[in-house]
Amino acid sequence: MFTFLLWCILFVVCWPLALLALVAYPFIWLLLLPFRILGVAAHGVLEIIYIAITLPFRLLAAPFRI
Repeated sequence: MFTFLLWCILFVVCWPLALLALVAYPFIWLLLLPFRILGVAAHGVLEIIYIAITLPFRLLAAPFRI
């Protein structure tokens, strides 16, 4: 909602730039999509490494719980 309000203000101030932003947004989103997918994959790998490192400590901290 906040982004839409900012776009409306931009449309009032400079409508050609607002229309250019409206047209260019999907292309920029498609351009940045691989980086977002790569970020999700890297986050998953780092989370698995973190869990693998901390698992023995968590098991030793609670010997009767699994």
